[in-house]
Amino acid sequence: MSMLREPVVRTQIGDLPVRRGKVRDVYDLGDELLLVATDRISAYDVVLPTPIPGKGEMLTRLSEFWFGQLDRITPHHLIEVIRNRAPAGLEAHLPELAGRTIRCRKTKVVPIECVVRGYLAGSGWSEYRKTGAVCGIALPKGLRQCEKLPEPIFTPATKEEVGHDQNISFERACELVGADVMTTLRDRSLAIYLHAAEFAASRGIIIADTKFEFGQRGGELILIDEVLTPDSSRFWPADRYEPGRDQDSFDKQYVRNYLTTLVEQGRWDKTPPGPTLPEEIVRNTALKYAEAVDRIAGR
Repeated sequence: MSMLREPVVRTQIGDLPVRRGKVRDVYDLGDELLLVATDRISAYDVVLPTPIPGKGEMLTRLSEFWFGQLDRITPHHLIEVIRNRAPAGLEAHLPELAGRTIRCRKTKVVPIECVVRGYLAGSGWSEYRKTGAVCGIALPKGLRQCEKLPEPIFTPATKEEVGHDQNISFERACELVGADVMTTLRDRSLAIYLHAAEFAASRGIIIADTKFEFGQRGGELILIDEVLTPDSSRFWPADRYEPGRDQDSFDKQYVRNYLTTLVEQGRWDKTPPGPTLPEEIVRNTALKYAEAVDRIAGR
């Protein structure tokens, strides 16, 4: 089983230019990119010192599955997942690339996180309790934590290089990147979410919310980065769903909940360096990710 392999925390592929995100090492191949999903995990915008073995392979497998599902809805950047054959000149690096690397088309990234919420959770729930709205979208009174919304809503956020992405209104997003672009991204994001949520429901999983990223290439808006993974979405087991409380989850909310206890106890203040995760938290997180992938993409 992949999660038993030695974790990959950092890669170095020859002398290729590289940009390291919280989870991915992104290598520039000229007109293409290599997105290597490591086993790093972040929470509260801090990369934790303890990796989740096999996580990068699971994220890559699930993204590949969803890109295939979404071909009819949106163009995307995926060319191939690196498995048995490395790009020319990188053959010596195949062991660290295999199973966790996407070869993809390079785009000009649209600097907006395209968030779709089908349920009232996370920062949306916090904002609703204060204002009765989420990102300027007024919602019915009396909604409970994690309650299903009357219909999914599109709530954009800024993409911040440092720190947490900031929720903004649709109107503000239009000012930043243009009304035509944002209208297309809103409609496409909602279409992707509705398709994915229906499919996941057939596998016993609620997709409570998720975020997408898009880029521009040759005048076309295309879906990029990861898509509909436990890192970018809230996945809840449908058979244990109950509004009015935090939900059991197949995503990294389990890690956040553990870290929240440390914050409440005064043992961490949400700044680097992050705390080391206990073995039980690592093991259970890997199992939760694996169950989500297996349910959705099949064993």
